Amino acid sequence: MTLLLATVTTHAAEHPGKEYLEKNGYKGPESCETCHPGKAKEFLGTVHWKHASKVTNVENIDPKQEYGMKNRIYTMCNGNDIVNNLKEIPKTADAKSAKFSGCNTCHPGNHLSDVGSTGPEAEAAVDCLVCHSREYDFSQRKPFRDSKGNVVLGQDRSLKAALAIAKPNAKNCMTCHEAAGGGVLVKRGFAFTPETDVHAAKGMVCVDCHKTKNHRIPTGFDPNNWAHDGARLACTDCHTEKPHKDQAYNRHTARIACQTCHVTRTGGAFAKDFTTWEKLPSGYYEPTTLRKEANETVPVYTWYNKTVANRPEFIGPKGSRKDKSSKIYPFKIFQGKAYFNKKTGQLMAMDFAPPMATGDTLAGVASAAKIQGIKNYEPVPGWQTIYFGSNHLVTKSRALSCNNCHAPNGALNFKELGYSDKEIRKLTSPAIYFEKLAEKQKEEW
Repeated sequence: MTLLLATVTTHAAEHPGKEYLEKNGYKGPESCETCHPGKAKEFLGTVHWKHASKVTNVENIDPKQEYGMKNRIYTMCNGNDIVNNLKEIPKTADAKSAKFSGCNTCHPGNHLSDVGSTGPEAEAAVDCLVCHSREYDFSQRKPFRDSKGNVVLGQDRSLKAALAIAKPNAKNCMTCHEAAGGGVLVKRGFAFTPETDVHAAKGMVCVDCHKTKNHRIPTGFDPNNWAHDGARLACTDCHTEKPHKDQAYNRHTARIACQTCHVTRTGGAFAKDFTTWEKLPSGYYEPTTLRKEANETVPVYTWYNKTVANRPEFIGPKGSRKDKSSKIYPFKIFQGKAYFNKKTGQLMAMDFAPPMATGDTLAGVASAAKIQGIKNYEPVPGWQTIYFGSNHLVTKSRALSCNNCHAPNGALNFKELGYSDKEIRKLTSPAIYFEKLAEKQKEEW
């Protein structure tokens, strides 16, 4: 009976269409749409294909226009899909091999049909299996030149990959999202593993929280993650506004976000200098980057009402203690150095091809300006500060407790959060929690 049950379970998990694929082979979206008609066209309207959307919660941008990786400029990347479209980098004299680079290397197309493209050719170019196959060979997603000299982004359209269709797992998502911003664990700096996140420990994957409908994936309100599919999510979607047995903790949720206590670490880059590039053993150059290991950085805490301050020198949360829609959230602070236009004060983009080949950063600025049609500019170096939301690596065992915050040297800087000296003396007194922790200590000892 046990063997029979195992057989039934395996059969039930198998995606329909095996016989069809074995007979006809896998031909990309054409094969998928035999059972899922219209899904490729549907996908072309999502952020994962367009790399942009209308944005209404960020100041100093046009709410009628679309923004995202396609056209944004900020100092974690200092470029976008327009100025850093996938291309072959001029080979240096001591380079060991040819190199392709571009901000759109994670775009789920073939580059011939690129970011935001539409029509039958774009629909046929969608890489369904990069998200939906458990046996996808990611080594095939490499750029190359075709017989006509076009730069093409490879795909794994093998029968093996097509026969392994399943709900996207963490690897399907994290292959791109973990490597964004210049390398593995650079931008976000978190490793989603059973040891570091309670959701991973329970066997959950990204789409268990980011529940997708019609290829539209809900996201949170990270101040630096602007583009979205019009769907949002929050911890309280599953855990309610009062998830604790302890009512004192539940009272905190009115002004303190779940992440503040339950996301206590992040990591990755905390500073980059796009004005000075370092030569690597490969013979190519990369921007000088300071980073910490995954899960090593302690967050900073501030008020956030889910609207974003957006200035050339700063991108981060808006909110205050007086604003009742604000809660205290954790963030990673990143600081990037790049070139600003002295004549306008605006941050300038950089085409990475010139500095990647020669280290000449001003040549990269000039190339990007030409692509964008900017003629009147004077590049000067400057710094930009960005707040990244800390929303993953959820912990229960290492969550902040009373004495982690309500102490003179605690995690929260009550002065910066807008509390008076009198309030701070009360908030940092052991009287708030002494009896509770004393009882807990007895139980543990």
